[in-house]
Amino acid sequence: MKRDDILNLAASYGLQLNDDLVFNEMGIDFKVAFVTDINGKKWVLRIPRRDNLASQIEQEKKILALARKYLSISVPDWKIASPKLVAYPLLENKPVITFDPETYGITWNIDQKNTRIVSSLAKVLVELHHIPTQEAASIGVKSLTPQMARQEILHNIESVKREIGISAELETRWRRWVDTDSLWPTFSTFIHGDLYAGHILADKNGEVSGIIDWSEGQVGDPSIDLSGHIAVFGEQSLRDLIDWYKKFGGRVWENIFAHSVERYSATPLNYAIFAIKTNMDEHITAAKGQLGLL
Repeated sequence: MKRDDILNLAASYGLQLNDDLVFNEMGIDFKVAFVTDINGKKWVLRIPRRDNLASQIEQEKKILALARKYLSISVPDWKIASPKLVAYPLLENKPVITFDPETYGITWNIDQKNTRIVSSLAKVLVELHHIPTQEAASIGVKSLTPQMARQEILHNIESVKREIGISAELETRWRRWVDTDSLWPTFSTFIHGDLYAGHILADKNGEVSGIIDWSEGQVGDPSIDLSGHIAVFGEQSLRDLIDWYKKFGGRVWENIFAHSVERYSATPLNYAIFAIKTNMDEHITAAKGQLGLL
């Protein structure tokens, strides 16, 4: 869709924009644009890349309403939510890290040495994981018991092994993780489902102010929201995050740290499922590298 087409589309919903669109092409499902309206207010536009995303858009809208009801931080407030366009006012502050869509270089938008982000994030995670699971299930989100979550991982292992392949070392590690009862929680919570530094907004002091991209919101394993922390901050910071999480009232279990580390080790498995879904050569090749096949 061309710039003029996007501007005309927004205008058809009553949103009068300037011609200063800046695009982020990294999304598979949505083309994202940042723009200001004629009054100087900043907006985020999400333009669906396919015609079959209406139900996904409607579901995420419900997830956002649920999150907004219980969280003390900001989440996107969709003013326009149609099969052709999603638009919301840009939230305050930048993500903790941002990626250059061309070079994939990382820019830090907070002081990397400031540990305030850890305690602040822990407090938000406790709020998030205390959202009532029955209320979440009532809006139709994916809901998995711990046993169902383990079965899903086994299914994903089989799918990826069949479609792409997996190194013996990784397959052994992941199957051992799934089979070790003592690592797993005995409960599920509501989770963001795709939480990492690029989806967490914070001020320059490291105070978390918002979370974006809620399409994976669901009831499931709380470690999914913890494990992404390792990618940017490392394992010791994850230990600190868990300590703060517990202090603020988060529900933990004996092996929450070890389980979260194993959950993080399965990141290539999740990416491979994504690659299979998109069926794009660049993602298939990248997945093979992560799966130890190249």
